[in-house]
Amino acid sequence: MIRFLSEYVGIKNFIFLVLAILFVIFIAQIKDIAILFFAAFVIACSLNPIVDKICEKYKKISRSAASTFVLLGTLFIGFLFFIPIIITGGEQIASFINTFPERMIHAKSFLLTIPFLKNTNLENIDLGGLMSSATNVTSNIVDKSITFSKEVATFLVYFLAACIIIYYFLTDKETVKKGCLSLFPSDLKHKADKIIEAISQKVGGYVLAQIVTIASVGIIMTVGLLILRVDYALILGLILALFDLIPIAGPTVAFVIILIAVCKLGALKIGLVILLFFFAQWAENNLVRPYVFGKLLDIHPLIIYFFLLITAQYLGIIGLIFAPAIAATFCVLLEELYIKNIN
Repeated sequence: MIRFLSEYVGIKNFIFLVLAILFVIFIAQIKDIAILFFAAFVIACSLNPIVDKICEKYKKISRSAASTFVLLGTLFIGFLFFIPIIITGGEQIASFINTFPERMIHAKSFLLTIPFLKNTNLENIDLGGLMSSATNVTSNIVDKSITFSKEVATFLVYFLAACIIIYYFLTDKETVKKGCLSLFPSDLKHKADKIIEAISQKVGGYVLAQIVTIASVGIIMTVGLLILRVDYALILGLILALFDLIPIAGPTVAFVIILIAVCKLGALKIGLVILLFFFAQWAENNLVRPYVFGKLLDIHPLIIYFFLLITAQYLGIIGLIFAPAIAATFCVLLEELYIKNIN
């Protein structure tokens, strides 16, 4: 069998195929590092067009300087976006957390007024015990502050590592590309070059698409809650936007939190908030997401959901977040290596 394959595809291509399989197995063994590099690659692909335009427009600026400027500018814009939210919403966040147990009790009371829930075991749920458990958990978290500090330090290390990797992906774009192409046999280099370029273009649009979609649902929710004069409108809109990064499960969790937050406002306002939530989800999934993802990634939603299930099982939450980018990479490989050949 091995002899037949080596004669059919050529000895060089056969060796390359074996090495590619071994490489995939190796990547599976260093999953966390591979995800870090892939995430950095995705972000770098989204920033590359900006760096390219700066280098084209201003010939005297080196690619290294342009990459530094774009990366620092992106981080600065990110901090500018989150710092005002944290400052203006800090008091709201503290108040929301402090009143959350009371809101849970009100939510239970409200649910028990609904006829078809009266005869359920809902009234047997011991919220006092849940609050006690929550308090114990909080105490344990405080007691284990050293462990928490280590987690924060680990996050900062990964964050700095990601920034460094993104910088080198931006600065040494051609060098990295040539290095990857050098691993391919001469008769596959042209094909590999086309595939790498196609993946970069499709994956690069993922970050922008994700930002636009989560911003749309967050803005709709926040504006709607402000119109309805609901407390913590900014915080609840931000919660929905952030949880929306995790498809299916994220919006569901955000919906429960929002319901608990508004349970004291009466049936009419609760109904309006529920309608607002579903309108925001409908607008995102039927107007914004299909247009943005279709324009920038050109992937059918069924393919994305298929990869959501796979990445959720093997890669966890990070896999869920980057599922569309992984799907885009797979679709390019499938199209270039199989579909175009058979057609």
